[in-house]
Amino acid sequence: MLEIAPITRYTFSDHALSEMARRQITEIDVANVLSSPHQIEVVRQGRIVVQSQIGEPSKTCLLRVFVDIDREPLVIVTVYRTNKVKKYWR
Repeated sequence: MLEIAPITRYTFSDHALSEMARRQITEIDVANVLSSPHQIEVVRQGRIVVQSQIGEPSKTCLLRVFVDIDREPLVIVTVYRTNKVKKYWR
């Protein structure tokens, strides 16, 4: 698992913004995960996934934020929620 400083400078791709709207995920939700992530993993060179468990203990899910880190500012590629915590939690 990768450890980096909280992510505060970034932009959203058009795809990320449309998927966030469709999935009803706010920019505040994304900012909370990026500023205080529970886990960060390398997906491939230049891309990471930042994730945090959210929700009530009985309805916990993950908010996963995919970030291209090989540009300045960083680019949020896509964002989604999943209830498959065991599948993605390391």
